[in-house]
Amino acid sequence: MMKVAPSILSSDFGNLARDVEEICQSGCDLVHVDVMDGHFVPNLTIGPVVVSAVAKAATKPLDIHLMVENNTFFVDLFAPLKPEYISFHIEEEKHPHRLIQKIRSYGIKPAIVLNPNTIPEELEYILGDLDMVLLMSVNPGFGGQSFIDTVLPKAKKLDAMRKRLNPECLIEVDGGVSDKNIQALKDAGVDVVVAGSYVFKHENRAEAIKSLQI
Repeated sequence: MMKVAPSILSSDFGNLARDVEEICQSGCDLVHVDVMDGHFVPNLTIGPVVVSAVAKAATKPLDIHLMVENNTFFVDLFAPLKPEYISFHIEEEKHPHRLIQKIRSYGIKPAIVLNPNTIPEELEYILGDLDMVLLMSVNPGFGGQSFIDTVLPKAKKLDAMRKRLNPECLIEVDGGVSDKNIQALKDAGVDVVVAGSYVFKHENRAEAIKSLQI
């Protein structure tokens, strides 16, 4: 079954604890947290104080997605919150293997993110060390964007790679996910989807989450 990680970027930050509690009660598998620094992407989101409050409200594991410069600094900042995953962008990291080892030393599962124009072959020699790969199906930085269809053949290519090099590694997709493209994503080999606007703007969030868990 597809795992669903609603992105709190689309939640009501004035009622953040309520929204986090609701999606957990509604059957989500992970709580996706987008951390943006205003440098790697043109947006600024939340720090560890707010994420600590999210962790207290959540009954499901956190999935922290770093969209930042100076990844090592941010890993050290968020690791004490003990998320299940911390993901970082390959485009920004000069020493990905070293950072993977650092994340794992904290008892956290390491993941790498690929922007829409980054090819899966970038991970050929590091895929064996990862627990998950996150494919962006929008350009990172803002919620509510339209799905980029080229992620589907990209996911299929990555699926073939992981079957050869690391069958336990999960494939996650983030951006523009809805009930309209969930079957195509599953057919492409995707295991986890991040859904922000689709879940949080839905009249029935439990129904929205369930519609993606196919």
